[in-house]
Amino acid sequence: MSARLPVFPLGTVLFPGLVLPLHIFEERYKALVRHLVALPEGAPREFGVVAIRAGWEVAAAGPGRTGPGGGDVTLHEVGCTAELRQVTELTDGGFDIVTVGRRRFRVGAVDDATEPYLTAEVQWLPEPDGPDEVAGVLAARVISVFRQYLSLIRPDQQEISEQLPEDPTVLSHLVAATAALTVADRQRLLAVDDTAGRLRAELRLLHRETTLLRQVRAVPVPLSELAGPPAPN
Repeated sequence: MSARLPVFPLGTVLFPGLVLPLHIFEERYKALVRHLVALPEGAPREFGVVAIRAGWEVAAAGPGRTGPGGGDVTLHEVGCTAELRQVTELTDGGFDIVTVGRRRFRVGAVDDATEPYLTAEVQWLPEPDGPDEVAGVLAARVISVFRQYLSLIRPDQQEISEQLPEDPTVLSHLVAATAALTVADRQRLLAVDDTAGRLRAELRLLHRETTLLRQVRAVPVPLSELAGPPAPN
């Protein structure tokens, strides 16, 4: 099943169920927020977040195309919708918004002319339906390795004791979004269609990162950057 969706290119990867705050100051994205707010009650207030593969967001126009800013940009093929949950209008006409990742999609044809913001034909990607015994076993292993990983980057042991989700799919998205991974690593995880496959890939990545941390005894990025401030558009 396909649909047409507003698209917001960003230098980050959004996963289903994860919160993404954004500071909206560019005119075309202010128009997008106003469009979403004006939708009828009950209509889905969603737009697509797609990570930039190369180029600058201000010139974004889709895979292999020239954007309205005159530069070339390439988007990744898989993105995630962001559902608008909270809007705060600012005195300068911009917005601070809070969104939550909802569903994955594959990007098709991108249109940079019909609306002030980008839109794209998207194909919805399959999501797990029902329990998966293999994913359940893998989830237990990921939790164990992820706690070891957290112990190396978080000196406060009390933080490590916070409960991780038991649902394998929710866990796979949380680990992918919160571990100190590259955009390329996160993008590959987002593109995996089944939970078991994503958890297997995360086990490999977590073993890699844990080994590196133990060898160099250093955190690859400041912990504060893992959470990060609201992302600008």
